[in-house]
Amino acid sequence: MENRLNMLALQPDAYKAMYSLEGFLKNSQLSKVHKELIKMRASQINGCAYCLDMHSKEALKTGETVERLILLSAWKESNLFTAEEKIILALTEAVTLIHNEGINAELYKRAEETFGQVYLAQIIMAIVTINGWNRIAVSTHMQPGQ
Repeated sequence: MENRLNMLALQPDAYKAMYSLEGFLKNSQLSKVHKELIKMRASQINGCAYCLDMHSKEALKTGETVERLILLSAWKESNLFTAEEKIILALTEAVTLIHNEGINAELYKRAEETFGQVYLAQIIMAIVTINGWNRIAVSTHMQPGQ
């Protein structure tokens, strides 16, 4: 894979804006587990090796298990994820693949009833943020360990 531009070096203000979103999420009510599941699942869908490497390591540090990380792409068929986590994973897929059908009414209703509007808004912002990071990393060919 050829080297591409270094977004951080060329557009530091853009990175600063992305880091502001990360700061918002750091201070949100979202649990570490929820944040890492969102980051991992969106990065799987987007094929972002850089983010998968970074966030799998971070997830393990926060207490996530190897087994759950291995089975994350098959979360619908697994009993290792809670009902709440399955809603978050479904939302992550719906927002990441927004062009398919968006968040259908049934999923949105379940999410709002489960989490309330404030937590749901934070979930959506976490999904939007990691999708932004994925798109930067994939389009510029960022490699794990950079």
